[in-house]
Amino acid sequence: MTRVLIVDDESLVRAGLRMILGAADDIDVVGEATDGAEVPTAVAAHRPDVVLMDIRMPGVDGLAATEKLTAVDGPKVVVLTTFDMDDYVYRALQAGASGFLLKDTPPQELINAVRVVAAGEAMLAPAVTKRLLTHFADGRRDAKRKAALDRLTGLTERESEVLAAVGQGLSNADIGKQLYMSEATVKAHVSRLLDKLHATNRVQIAIAAHEAGLFD
Repeated sequence: MTRVLIVDDESLVRAGLRMILGAADDIDVVGEATDGAEVPTAVAAHRPDVVLMDIRMPGVDGLAATEKLTAVDGPKVVVLTTFDMDDYVYRALQAGASGFLLKDTPPQELINAVRVVAAGEAMLAPAVTKRLLTHFADGRRDAKRKAALDRLTGLTERESEVLAAVGQGLSNADIGKQLYMSEATVKAHVSRLLDKLHATNRVQIAIAAHEAGLFD
């Protein structure tokens, strides 16, 4: 059973998310919070596996709350947003969020996203996520490309192939099929990438790939 904490300052949004997730027999909404300041206490009380985190809230915003959770190896975080908040979403992903959802995401996709993140993978498959990563990698190319490339110099050829596949939003199973490896081997390569790139999750691996210009 995947335990979920919902953090949003709008009661209607929280009620809607609770209703959608409550329809899944393998997901349990264990608590709610209305502001980022409430998150540490709520996490300690409810021990969620996944936190659905609104970005803009009147007190402590979702970015600051995400940074605090990821700094202490807390639960997986999925930020909730609208697409006109691109820069804030990018910063949240850099802070350690495992992905993001648009607030108009269809119910079944929301449920599937929670399952994917709880399983340890990132929400990189939707085209909107690729567009976001590419857009911001492009915007920072001149300033960050050299630094990003320097981070990749210690990777093996196989690790570089896995890096590129993660950057394309592929799951471990899909990477295995593409590179003719077992899923266990892919997981081992991803673990080494996390260590070598000092990344907290797959999203940050993908950001590194895009910032290095691997998809130009």
